[in-house]
Amino acid sequence: MAVAIVLAGATLTDKIAFAHGDVTPQPIDASELKQLGTEWLGENPYRGDPKAIAIGASGYNQNCARCHGLEAISGGIAPDLRYLELGKTGDEWFIERIRHGKKNSEGTTIMPAFEGVFSQEAMWAIRSFLESKHEE
Repeated sequence: MAVAIVLAGATLTDKIAFAHGDVTPQPIDASELKQLGTEWLGENPYRGDPKAIAIGASGYNQNCARCHGLEAISGGIAPDLRYLELGKTGDEWFIERIRHGKKNSEGTTIMPAFEGVFSQEAMWAIRSFLESKHEE
């Protein structure tokens, strides 16, 4: 009996450990926002826009919170995005990271790239939400 419990626990643990790689991004409908075209911007065009913040909150909660934490309060798995620098410098870091993702020194993906998955409008909406949660 004890062997069966240990094996069941190992199987459950294995599924939890690999869950991040099996997550399907959820669509973010940013059609109500001003459309930005195909050229990537280096600065958030929706800063302080209540509609963008609401769209970004929904998109963040469905796609980012599992690693970066609810309300952008990290539980330690990924960076706490409330402390992301405001303004153009923070915008540049954010858009680079969300578009291209990040790999660790061994080449393992630790954050997937979302370019081609989310629109530029959706990405900037998420940034707007994060700015609304900013802390020093």
